[in-house]
Amino acid sequence: MRALKSAKSVSKAKAMPTLARQEVRCAVRFPLILPAVVSAGKTEINAHTRNISASGALFELDRNLETGQDIRFSLRMPGSVLGTPRDVLVHCLGRVVRCCISQTQYLAAATIDEYKFAEQ
Repeated sequence: MRALKSAKSVSKAKAMPTLARQEVRCAVRFPLILPAVVSAGKTEINAHTRNISASGALFELDRNLETGQDIRFSLRMPGSVLGTPRDVLVHCLGRVVRCCISQTQYLAAATIDEYKFAEQ
C-alpha cells in the first residue's frame, strides 16, 4: 500500500509541469480569416483575423500593437457561419494580450471584452 501511494505521488508530480505549461482556453477557436479594421487610439490598422472565438481573436497586421493596449475592431461575420440569412457586422472592444512577429506580419492576440451588433 505504501509503495502504491508513493507511485501516485510521483506520477502527479510528473504530470503537473505538463499541465502548468498548457495555455487555458476560455472558448473554442474557429479558423476564420476575416478582414478587420483595428483602432488603437487615433490609429486605424487594416488587419485580418487568423482565428476567432467568443472571447478573443488573433489578428495579422502590418504594425505592432502594445500588450495591454485597449483596441476597437469591427468584423463582418459571414451569415453562412452564423446561420443567418445575411452577414452581421460586429463592433468589439478589447485589449491586446500578446503581440509578436511572424516572418512578415505582426500577430496580435486580443480579448473581446464587449461587443455590439450593428443594426442593418
